[in-house]
Amino acid sequence: MKINLTNSTFRAFSNRNYSFFFAGQSISQIGTWMQRTAVIWVIYSLTHSASMIGFAVFAQQFPSFLLSLFGGVVADRYSKYKILLATQTASMVQAILLAILILTHHYVIWQILTLSVLLGIINAFDVPARQPMIHDMVNNKEDLANAISLNSAMVNMARLIGPALSGMVLQQFGAGVCFSLNALSFIAVITSLLLMKFPEFKPPAIKKKVIAELAEGLRYLKETPAISILILLLMCLSLFILPYDTLEPVFAKVVFKGNATTYGYISGFIGLGALTGSFLLASAKKGTSYRNILLLSIAVLGTGLILFSRMNYLGLALPFAVILGLGSITPMSTSITIIQMEAAPHMRGRVMSFVALAYFGMLPLGSLMVGIVSQKIGAPLTMLCQGMFALIVAGIFYKLLQKKKQQEAGNVVLEKEALITEHK
Repeated sequence: MKINLTNSTFRAFSNRNYSFFFAGQSISQIGTWMQRTAVIWVIYSLTHSASMIGFAVFAQQFPSFLLSLFGGVVADRYSKYKILLATQTASMVQAILLAILILTHHYVIWQILTLSVLLGIINAFDVPARQPMIHDMVNNKEDLANAISLNSAMVNMARLIGPALSGMVLQQFGAGVCFSLNALSFIAVITSLLLMKFPEFKPPAIKKKVIAELAEGLRYLKETPAISILILLLMCLSLFILPYDTLEPVFAKVVFKGNATTYGYISGFIGLGALTGSFLLASAKKGTSYRNILLLSIAVLGTGLILFSRMNYLGLALPFAVILGLGSITPMSTSITIIQMEAAPHMRGRVMSFVALAYFGMLPLGSLMVGIVSQKIGAPLTMLCQGMFALIVAGIFYKLLQKKKQQEAGNVVLEKEALITEHK
């Protein structure tokens, strides 16, 4: 039976380039999550310090914060396709170096942190190019929201498989094998990129200075509060709420008295919830209010954090990990969907660089903060506070978005009245 992709959950697959991209990224993302899980576990096993986990996250993501705006300018000036080929190849080299380091058994913390910094620098150029490139892969722009949602589902499928697989590989073969498998996974994404076909890239006719382009991006955000409010929301989430993953290995080893496999189960069940949320988002009908979905998912995330933080037994905690995951990735993917649909094409790279700035800038600071706080008051109480704050954030931004909606409605009325007056 032939599947009609026109109105299906998978309608974005009717676009050739997107299908190749999805296939390659699916494999690569599994490897990425395996590496991420293994790095955190290795550092926690060596130091038994939640604050050191926070510092490791900071080391990887803070360089992205420093360079992401420049990465956005580069994405708007040059071929996103060539940038992505370069960043994916560089990421593979980073994974190979990490694998060699661990497999030779001659490594210390600073070496792992240095390679994490290198990956952060690469991501500063990768994210502002990769996210807007999805827009270029979709011929029918009505399928854009579906493509972004399926991309989130793919990431969350990897988040489900990667940590669980990493937990088993860590237990049986060690971290070096995890990093080696991640390096091999980049072959898939690089091959998929080489199979894609894009029109010849035409650089902008007028190239301004970098500072001028950044100022233009800031001015654009100031003039489009509908987008800037979402970026502010992402900053709050990234600073106070999303760094909950810093506490996962602490729950696995200290609260649930487990090992690397336990950590893999927690991350995997969170990934299952996130995957479910992504498919629900991909199945959303045209005309769905993505802003309502955004606020609802933050409330679900807060509820999941509160419930998970109260559990002392792994079997009881895993269902709440699913709820936590259901709300954890949806705010990010929903915000990106709204921003990509509403941002002007010539500003899309710079706007996404501000999104990356909000995420990569606040998340490492938040991870540091969460790690330090959990050392003082314990992981369960820290996560409980994060859940309560998520509910407060959802309430505050509900008010802000409602106010913005009323202002827009008032502006429409004024414009109609002006047109009627002019006609008379």
